Amino acid sequence: MSVNYAAGLSPYADKGVCGLPETFDGPEELKVKAETLAELIKESQYLVVHSGAGISTSAGIPDFRGPKGVWTLEQKGESPHFNITFEDARPSLTHMALLGLQRAGYLKYLISQNVDGLHVRSGFPRDLLSELHGNMFVEECEKCGRQYVREKVIGVMGLKPTGRYCEVVRSRGLRACRGKLMSTILDWEDALPDKDLNKAEDASRRADLALTLGTSLQIKPSGDLPLLTKRKGGKVAIVNLQPTKHDKHAFLRMNGYVDEVMKQVMEKLGLEIPKWEGPTICESAKVSSEAATDTKPAHADNAKGKVKKELIKEERKREAISPTNDGRVKEETIPVKRERADSPAEIPEEK
Repeated sequence: MSVNYAAGLSPYADKGVCGLPETFDGPEELKVKAETLAELIKESQYLVVHSGAGISTSAGIPDFRGPKGVWTLEQKGESPHFNITFEDARPSLTHMALLGLQRAGYLKYLISQNVDGLHVRSGFPRDLLSELHGNMFVEECEKCGRQYVREKVIGVMGLKPTGRYCEVVRSRGLRACRGKLMSTILDWEDALPDKDLNKAEDASRRADLALTLGTSLQIKPSGDLPLLTKRKGGKVAIVNLQPTKHDKHAFLRMNGYVDEVMKQVMEKLGLEIPKWEGPTICESAKVSSEAATDTKPAHADNAKGKVKKELIKEERKREAISPTNDGRVKEETIPVKRERADSPAEIPEEK
C-alpha cells in the first residue's frame, strides 16, 4: 500500500501525541477483564462501539500514532512501506466479531473513525454505522445524496468530484439525476457529515455502554462521543495498547490487542465469530437479522455462504452498487484522521 495518500492532505502540524509506549495486561489479568467486559455487554440495553485505526492493523493497514504508525515514523523522518491494498485487505477478527455482536442483538450502533471500508465490506449494516471520516469505497451525489459503494477505492479525497455522475432515475421515467459524484473522504478542515454525526451523537446519548476499540480518542469531535454516554449515566470501556485521552473516565480499561480481547469476549458470550467470505454489502439491519436467523444458535452470527451470496445479489439490486473504476488505483491510501487534535477534554456540557 502506498503512503502517498497522507501527503495528499492539506498541511497540518497538530496530529496529536504520537509514539506513546504500549502497555500489555498479563494473560490472567486480561482474562479477568474480558470476563468483566462480557458481563457488561450482557447487562447492557444499548451498546455502542467506537472503532479506530487499531482494529485494522492486523488486516495490514497501519495506524497513525502507534510505535510504527504513519505519523510516528513521519516525525522521525522515516517512511513506512506497506504492500497491501485496500481492496486486498480482509476484515479483522474484530470487524467480524462486531458483526456477530450486532446480529446477536447486543451491538446497537457502530461509530468509526476509519476510512478503510472494512466495516462495510464485512457486511455490517450501513444503517447502524456512522463513518465519521468517510469511506474509501463510497462516493455520494452532491445533488440527491445517493451513495454508491464501489468495489475499488474511489481514488479521490477531500470531498472532491470523482469524475462520475449519479445514475438515479427520477420518477415517471424522467432523465437520470446526473448530479456530480463526490468523494466522502474528509480533509483536515472539512466538516463531518451531518447525518452520520447526528446519528452518532444520538446513539452515544442513548447508550448505557460505550466500548472504544483501537483508538486513542485524541481527535475531536469523534473522540469525545463516548463521554456523552458517561454524562447520561452509562459506562465507558476502553481497549487500547497506548494511553487514551479519556482513560480517567473509563469504568474498565484493557491493555491488549483488540483481536485477542474480542476473541475472549465472544467466547464468554457463547457467540461464534462470523467467517468472512468476501466483500458483502448490507444496507439494512433487517437484512442482517435475516442472515442471523439462518444460523444455529439464535445469538450466533455465522451466515452461510449461500445467505451471503443472496445478500449481495439483493443489495446490488436495491442499492445499485455501481461499476468500478477501470483498473486498480495506483496510489492507494492510508486512513487518516481529520479534525483538530485538541487538548484533553472533560465531559462536554449539553447544549
